[in-house]
Amino acid sequence: MPSAVAPVHHPVFARVFGRLAAAGERFGLAEVRGRLLADTAGRVLEVGAGSGSNFAHYPHAVGQVVAVEPEPHLRRLAEQAAGRAPVPVSVVDGVAEALPAGDREFDTAVVTLVLCSVADQPRALAELHRVLRPGGRLVFWEHVRAERPPLTIVQDALDRTVWPLLSGGCHVGRDTAAAITAAGFTVERLERRRMPDTRIQLPMAPHIVGTARRR
Repeated sequence: MPSAVAPVHHPVFARVFGRLAAAGERFGLAEVRGRLLADTAGRVLEVGAGSGSNFAHYPHAVGQVVAVEPEPHLRRLAEQAAGRAPVPVSVVDGVAEALPAGDREFDTAVVTLVLCSVADQPRALAELHRVLRPGGRLVFWEHVRAERPPLTIVQDALDRTVWPLLSGGCHVGRDTAAAITAAGFTVERLERRRMPDTRIQLPMAPHIVGTARRR
């Protein structure tokens, strides 16, 4: 039996994150979310819904969204956002490593800026693989490990010290693209971006945006 997953409770970070997410929508992130979710369809599982920033961008081809959010304050914000969504959204408590869903229940799974902070990334991806039907699509947007030093050295140092404590368990140096493939997904599309695209590259700036299919 897998070990139990600890409850998620980051009250200070959750309040800061909720405000940052709202500000980000006004400064370009809404466009990123809109493009990312434009082709989602069917029954969707969104893992780590946060304050519900994705909900407004789901197209009408989506029949239902089940949104999993473990942090209590963010879950309350997500429930409010669900009431304004253009498609039916149900917000539920749960963690990525033990999803409250049966096998092969969903056509699409969505993770946006989530796999950096889960306690056990391989286990979370195994759960995403489990709940998707064969051929189901994983839609992802994550900040990830840089492609080369010296930024990788900085990321590793941050992950070993203060960054997870300050950022709700986030890690900036995870090779999430490789982990998605290792979990049994075939990557269809992967775009590497810098966000924010500043002159001096920040440790959290390398991102990947794309889709993968459950093998």
